[in-house]
Amino acid sequence: MTLQSNDEHQSNVAELAARFASEFGLSDFGCIAGLLHDKGKEQIDWQKYIQGISGFNAEYAGFTARPDHAYVGACIAKRLYPQFAPLIAQPIAGHHRGLYDYCDYEELIKAVIPDDVSIPEVGRSPSFSLGKMERYDLHHLVRMLFSCLVDADSLDTEAFMTPDQALLRGSRTTMEDLLTKLEKYLDVLREGSGHTEVNDVRNYVQEQCVKESQGDAGFYSLTVPTGGGKTLASVRWALHHAVRNHLHRIIIAIPYTSIIVQTAATLKYVFGEENVLEHHSNFIPENVKDRELRERLQLATENWDYPIIVTTNVRFFESLFSNKRSDCRKLHNIVNSVIVLDEVQTLPMGFYKPIVNTLDTLHRIFGVSVLFTTASQPVLTGRIEGTEPSSGFDALPGMHEIIPASAQLHEKLRRVELAFLPGAHTYDEIAEELSKHRRVLCIVNTRRDAKELYDRLPKDGICLHLSRMMCPAHVSATIQQIKSLLQESEDMPVRVIATQLIEAGVDIDFPVVFRQEAGLDSILQAAGRCNREGKRKVCTTFVFSLGKEHPLPPGMISQANNARLGMGPSHDWFAQEAMTCYFRQLHSRVPDFDAKQMEELLYKPECEFEEAAKRFRLIDDKTVSVIVNWGESMALLRQLISRGPSYYLLKKLSQYSVGLRERDFRKLQGMGAVEEPFENIYAIASPSFYKADTGLSMGNQWLEETYII
Repeated sequence: MTLQSNDEHQSNVAELAARFASEFGLSDFGCIAGLLHDKGKEQIDWQKYIQGISGFNAEYAGFTARPDHAYVGACIAKRLYPQFAPLIAQPIAGHHRGLYDYCDYEELIKAVIPDDVSIPEVGRSPSFSLGKMERYDLHHLVRMLFSCLVDADSLDTEAFMTPDQALLRGSRTTMEDLLTKLEKYLDVLREGSGHTEVNDVRNYVQEQCVKESQGDAGFYSLTVPTGGGKTLASVRWALHHAVRNHLHRIIIAIPYTSIIVQTAATLKYVFGEENVLEHHSNFIPENVKDRELRERLQLATENWDYPIIVTTNVRFFESLFSNKRSDCRKLHNIVNSVIVLDEVQTLPMGFYKPIVNTLDTLHRIFGVSVLFTTASQPVLTGRIEGTEPSSGFDALPGMHEIIPASAQLHEKLRRVELAFLPGAHTYDEIAEELSKHRRVLCIVNTRRDAKELYDRLPKDGICLHLSRMMCPAHVSATIQQIKSLLQESEDMPVRVIATQLIEAGVDIDFPVVFRQEAGLDSILQAAGRCNREGKRKVCTTFVFSLGKEHPLPPGMISQANNARLGMGPSHDWFAQEAMTCYFRQLHSRVPDFDAKQMEELLYKPECEFEEAAKRFRLIDDKTVSVIVNWGESMALLRQLISRGPSYYLLKKLSQYSVGLRERDFRKLQGMGAVEEPFENIYAIASPSFYKADTGLSMGNQWLEETYII
């Protein structure tokens, strides 16, 4: 039996954690945390436990209770380095169970250090030279050191226990290698593209990105109208900028999985599947055919040691506020990277303050550059004022826009005009307007409105419905069907009613779009589905109200619509000046930019890590997920029943699930429609509850679509 001593493990972890923490100037802290984290394993009772369960010593086979050990290293750290205790002792104390709330941590380190544990002599004081810090920096420093420690701990254990697996980690691909691949791809793309005004604009955007990439690490924005090629342009900027500033990786955070899948597919085509990690709920590693690559990708999701990561806003930001080992393990690999925040206008305003403060910390303390990219750039600099004077805060100190206002891209790419239909309307009236167009897309705010309008459409030609009453696999298949139909003769009528799930990032092109009243950013996103390729003369996106039937639901969507109305009727709606005016209006309607009180919990030495992690949820999802009868879902459900739950089987089944509000879930339970094959796993197997065109049916009960989906 090959053995690794506790001292060997701690020394290895100290070396790794020091190397990770050296990226932000706290190498000594990483080293100390590594050297002390498992001191508690010197306890005689712990040695008996590990020797017994491992089979190393049959005499101790009966010692099956695992003694706590993490608190010991934390107590020693507090004794040896009292002035730096939170930075060292907190990560040690939580390196298995997660970071503590302050009161629990204080109680923990009051414990007596066991007599059978040796206490090292005090070394030199660790080097700390980060300069001026803000109140909101400390909790991120603790979390980053925690990340360094737990990743180092896991990697050394893996190297000893499963060395073959350890060899699959990491990547030898450099940013320079990826840049070469991208430039070759773009050269071929330019050679094959014709000389059009749209292509001229895209080439201009590309060249501006190269030019403006040579600045120092900081905050940048790329404001490009729909169709301007911002996806590849933003990656080109990021790679040139990373090479210029010696940054290690590119992390692209996107709000919607539909955009993630589309973006990741493009990047894999350009850079190779081996260089792009998708980390989101809809990605199923089992679909990767190459076994070694599949294992490498699975390992990379643990710590993000990969050249390009494509993930969700939710996973990115919630990890930065998590207290859990599994979530925080990857955080140190964000250091000295480029972060691209796509469709940044979708960030929830109730979290603006902690998000903006976090991005400031990532830049100042951890050497990160951030690129905000969208067609609807929000206001994230200067003073942001809300409804109450006390809610205002100072946002980012400055931002460099890559495309100058003088370029007037919105004029050069103007393919759509907005027309606001006067007055309030009924479902029948809007359905009649839609029926006048052979090819039309109508986007509404709720599932109920989508169903009501769909039922009223004339059924000549093709009529399609899209909402979250359909499972993700059904939604994806319907979007592909729409794309295929739009390639056919325009003589065939194609009318689509959808919620805003189709609004951003879905590459479809209709000659006419209708959009229910909403915020300006949502209206412009909908307009991006109209005459997208610019093959027609200027087309029209109509904005309408369903006020006669169904007033806007309260909350953010009403606030956003009121902010647009508060701008007045006369604007060039596609100009950035209008968007800036809109966001100022919207800010004035927001009561709190820190709705979950992160400042109260974290902007102090006594950080409440666990409570903050519970509260920081970008999407307040109170739905119950149910498996529905569509596609291969019933075959997968039979596998679940016969084999039991597994991670990958549940991931596959998530593609055939619909989220229900609690009250609607209870109604279906009362009707006997819901099965529970395993605890908290629910299914509606009867095909009568799932329609091929509109998805899950509850008779006349249709659930409201949330604003952010």
